[in-house]
Amino acid sequence: MVRGLYTAYTGMINEQNRLDVISNNLANSTTVGYKEESTVSQSFKDYLAIKIRDGSNGFVDHSIGTLNPGVKIGETYQNWDQGSLRQTEMPYDLAIAGKGFFNIRVTDKAGNEKIYYGRNGHFARTNEGYLVDKDGNRLQGKGGDIKIPTDAADVAIKRNGDIYADNQLIDKVKISDFEDYNYLKLYGDNFYDTVQGAAEKDPDPDTQIIQGYTEQSNVNVIDEMVQMITVTRAYEAGQKMIQAEDDLNQQAANKVGAVGS
Repeated sequence: MVRGLYTAYTGMINEQNRLDVISNNLANSTTVGYKEESTVSQSFKDYLAIKIRDGSNGFVDHSIGTLNPGVKIGETYQNWDQGSLRQTEMPYDLAIAGKGFFNIRVTDKAGNEKIYYGRNGHFARTNEGYLVDKDGNRLQGKGGDIKIPTDAADVAIKRNGDIYADNQLIDKVKISDFEDYNYLKLYGDNFYDTVQGAAEKDPDPDTQIIQGYTEQSNVNVIDEMVQMITVTRAYEAGQKMIQAEDDLNQQAANKVGAVGS
């Protein structure tokens, strides 16, 4: 009886975790450059059940088989598929068509600086001429922080990343790519950081930077809603299983005990 309760409980916890991931995807369905998260479930390892000597026989303790305690989230992973490109006509909005990431220099509250990676290309130019994201973090070029002359009347960013201000080449947008994206971890809202073992490689030659566009989220809202309905029904099934097990426990305590007396 208790085993059934525990199995149902782990199933409900697993569905709650899946629902959290789906809800986060839906909340970020309009976030520029967001990559969908997905999960896979796996069972806990089977363990050997042992019958202890309880007076019903004179044997020593012996195994009675294996039991499985339920299910859990096995892995949460990113879907790296390309999102659709939306034209904004803003001169500092950039979209990556292909693989790779922008390099963004982030300064935390303690003043520590670090380069993080992302696909959100919604940038603006500060009064000093730096290209920054909505939080003021600076976009990196081959020469470090990208700085555009404040008096530049015409700024063009070519598909290879070259930045021209009034027909003068001033920098190039830096794009980083990696051998295996499994060595990237989500940092904050929409950045990625490397973990030990990450190996950087040259960007794909087919990768392009499109000025005046942003890459949209690759979340399919309809698919996420269908998954949410499936998760909700699985969660309800776990609730019904717990109710059934509870009824059986009550009958065992009340009726079976009464028969024995």
